[in-house]
Amino acid sequence: MAQVSEKEILDTLESIIDPDRGKNIVSLGMVSGLQAKDGHVAFAIEVDAERGPALEPLRQAAEKAVHGLPGVISASVVLTAERPPAPAAAPPPGAPHPPGAPRPADAPLMPGVKAIVAVASGKGGVGKSTTAVNLALALAKDGRQVGILDADIFGPSIPRMLGIPGRPNSTDGAKLDPMENHGVKCMSMGFLVDEETPVIWRGPMVMSALEQMMRDVAWGELDVVVVDMPPGTGDTQLTMSQRVPLAGAVIVSTPQDIALADARKGLNMFRKVDVPVFGLIENMSYFVCPHCGERTEIFSHGGARREAERLGADFLGEIPLDIAIRETSDSGRPIVIDQPDGPHAEAYRKIAEKIWRNIDAGAAAEGPKIVIQ
Repeated sequence: MAQVSEKEILDTLESIIDPDRGKNIVSLGMVSGLQAKDGHVAFAIEVDAERGPALEPLRQAAEKAVHGLPGVISASVVLTAERPPAPAAAPPPGAPHPPGAPRPADAPLMPGVKAIVAVASGKGGVGKSTTAVNLALALAKDGRQVGILDADIFGPSIPRMLGIPGRPNSTDGAKLDPMENHGVKCMSMGFLVDEETPVIWRGPMVMSALEQMMRDVAWGELDVVVVDMPPGTGDTQLTMSQRVPLAGAVIVSTPQDIALADARKGLNMFRKVDVPVFGLIENMSYFVCPHCGERTEIFSHGGARREAERLGADFLGEIPLDIAIRETSDSGRPIVIDQPDGPHAEAYRKIAEKIWRNIDAGAAAEGPKIVIQ
């Protein structure tokens, strides 16, 4: 397939006219952040903040025009309100959604998915992605139809952990087909950009890309999608809480106090937006020397259990710090697949069973409508 060039994209976008200014969006300098790789195109259209709600048709026209180019598999176009407001511009009365939002808040994103579970952490480096992947695989090994959404736009790691190379295709020409390995469907920004290429996007572009990975991917009928959240309590967490009915959230932490303080913030954030918290997982809970068998609690031990008790949340289980978990994740065969009968896989399976019981018992909550003032 011939690769589309940036010049071809910009030439096509010269046909898109700003209705208020009477010139095309390229000559007006409105196109920014253009990326094109292996048929996947992404860019932003910068507009005045007050004009954002009225320019959704312009965004759609630009997206349609680029998607129609030979060699383009997907087009991700967002409005970003970064310019100073134009004095004469004003949003229409009753505008249904804020600037940059690509669809109305009630548009279904993953209609065939029965339950969506967020795996989150207050800080990075606690093994959240490894935990999310092994939990998804454990759920799949129990016979459930499972997907995993890599919502960490800036640091996508799920493709490597699942051992999935290449780029997604589109069977129907309208939606991307999710990638798949070990019986789990997957979508990640890591499939759309080179592994060593940084994603340098503003917040609205990140949120739009996240929504497109939910809305414009043919997920099909699934029992559960596990979402690997980025660390922290920012735009991605709010977008997920607002745009999809999260069945619940799982918080991953290491045992030491500094990690637990951030985990506490993550737990309280989900509670604040009325998303059920299924419980806490203590990762890197202890280390057992493979040579002498001596156990060492490198990051302390039991902190997540005590924190769960203090906050009135369930403690879901503990996972040790073990080189086998790291090696199997790096190799694309996570330990639930590589060593299915081992104690670490058993630990993940027991936690996955608890999560499924929460889902199956009717713990799913309707996604809250967040109003940011």
